[in-house]
Amino acid sequence: MAKVKYTYDSKTLSYRKIDRDWKVRLKDFSLFAIVSMTFGFIIYLAADLWVDSPKERQMKRELENMVIQYDLMNGKLNNLADVLSDIEKRDDEIYRSIFEAGHIPDEVRTAGFGGANRYKNLEGFNNSELLIDTRKKLDQVAGRAYVQSKSFDDVVEMARDKEKMLASIPAIQPVSNKDLKRLASGFGYRIHPIYKVRKMHWGMDFTAPTGTPIYATGDGVVSTRTNSRGGYGNHVVIDHGYGYETMYAHMSKFNVSRGQRVKRGDIIGYVGSTGRSTGPHLHYEVMKDGVKINPANYYFNDLSPEEYEMMLEFSSHSNQSFD
Repeated sequence: MAKVKYTYDSKTLSYRKIDRDWKVRLKDFSLFAIVSMTFGFIIYLAADLWVDSPKERQMKRELENMVIQYDLMNGKLNNLADVLSDIEKRDDEIYRSIFEAGHIPDEVRTAGFGGANRYKNLEGFNNSELLIDTRKKLDQVAGRAYVQSKSFDDVVEMARDKEKMLASIPAIQPVSNKDLKRLASGFGYRIHPIYKVRKMHWGMDFTAPTGTPIYATGDGVVSTRTNSRGGYGNHVVIDHGYGYETMYAHMSKFNVSRGQRVKRGDIIGYVGSTGRSTGPHLHYEVMKDGVKINPANYYFNDLSPEEYEMMLEFSSHSNQSFD
C-alpha cells in the first residue's frame, strides 16, 4: 500500500492530503536519478584514479619486472662489452702482431653509431631513456662483434698461411759454419777496403774458400741473377714474399736461374770474389719492405744460443769490410 503524505494548511488549520500527479513524480524521479548518477560517476572517477583494477595491478607488475630485466640486460651488456674489449686488445696486440698484420683502427670497430637519430621510434615513453640506452649498447656490441668476427676470419687465413710464411722468412746463415773461415764484417759503419773511409756496410760478410756452397735462407723465387765485374759482382736476389728479399753477392758461379723457385737450404751458388771485392767471401743482405736491415736478426733456425751470441759479437766489431 502506497504511503500517503499530508501537509498542514494554516488557513483551515487542518491537514490536507497531498495529491502528486505523474508529472511531479517523474520530476522527482528524474532529479533523484541525476543526483545518483552524478555521485556514482564521481565515485567511479575517484576509484579509477586512486584504486587500481586487477588488470592494472598486473600490468604495473609486468612493467616493473620489465624495468628490472632491462637493468639486468644492461649489466650483462656492459660485461659483454668488457669481454669484447679484451678480445679486441688481444687481437691487435697478439694475434695480428704475430702475423705482422696492422691493427684495426678504433673508428672502424665503432663505425656506424653516429649521425641521424636512429632511435626516434623509442622516444615518448615513460622509460624511453632506458630503452634507448639499452638499444644503443646492443647495437654497439653487435657491430663490434661483427668487426671482430671478420678480423678472426683474417687471422684464420693468416694462420693457414703461417707455415708458408715461416718457411719464407730468412732464418739460416747463407754459409754453413763448418765452411766459414771467419765472419769478416757485420752490419753498420765499417772501413771500406778500397776507399779506406767509413761507409755504411748494409750486409754481412762471410769469408770462405772459393767454391763454398751458398744456401738460400728461405723459400722464394729468384728475382735477379746478375753477372757483373763491378759492385756486387755476380749476385742473386731472392724474393721471399711477405716483404722479404735477400741478396747474395760476389759469387764465383750460379746454381739457379732467374724465375726459379727455391727452398730454404737449396744451393743457389758458390763463394767467389767477383766485383769490387778484396778476397773470397759472400756479402749477404736482408731487405724488409724495401729497407735493408741487419741480417744478424735472422739466424735463429740453425744457431745455438752460444753460437748466436758469438756471431753477434764478431759482427759488431768496427773492422774493415771485404767490399
